[in-house]
Amino acid sequence: MDLTPNLSRFVLHWGEMGTRWGVNRTVAQIHALLYITGRAMHAEEIADTLTVARSNVSNSLRELQGWNLIRLVHLAGDRRDHFETSTQVWELLRTIVRERQRREIAPTIAVLHELLAEPSITKEPTEARLRMRETLELLETLTAWSNEMLKLDTPTLTKVLKLGAKIKKLIGGDAASQGKGRRDDVHPAQLLGP
Repeated sequence: MDLTPNLSRFVLHWGEMGTRWGVNRTVAQIHALLYITGRAMHAEEIADTLTVARSNVSNSLRELQGWNLIRLVHLAGDRRDHFETSTQVWELLRTIVRERQRREIAPTIAVLHELLAEPSITKEPTEARLRMRETLELLETLTAWSNEMLKLDTPTLTKVLKLGAKIKKLIGGDAASQGKGRRDDVHPAQLLGP
């Protein structure tokens, strides 16, 4: 498959961004290729399109499967394994967040719980224990918040993310609510407007 210059640029850029996110360049490029074309492809076609080694494609496909970002599909009349990804960007975001939580955040929370439960932790400096507790609280709060966000349907999640600074008005975090004339007249429904 020959990619147009625009699609090729998208795939190459996604690979560059992948390296910045801690993902192998080829892994990110394969995911971008499957996403932007919106169709299932077999490993040989992926290797030819991206001009990368077949072994590199195989390893990258396994990694993408481990992240639950691609799935194996079979096409009628073709014995080869084909791979596809979701073309729904919000679904991909949800998958990435869940996987990052599972791989990175959950193990850190577990270690912090173990450390803070150790009887010998009382011998450590108070400041160090406090920082561990604060880190644990932050990670647990972020996890609880992101879990709630992941449950939202896409239109609602989109609205929540677009709220931005308007949330400060609702919870009283703006200057007016800090003793300079409260803004209690903000109704939550107003925050969901354009």
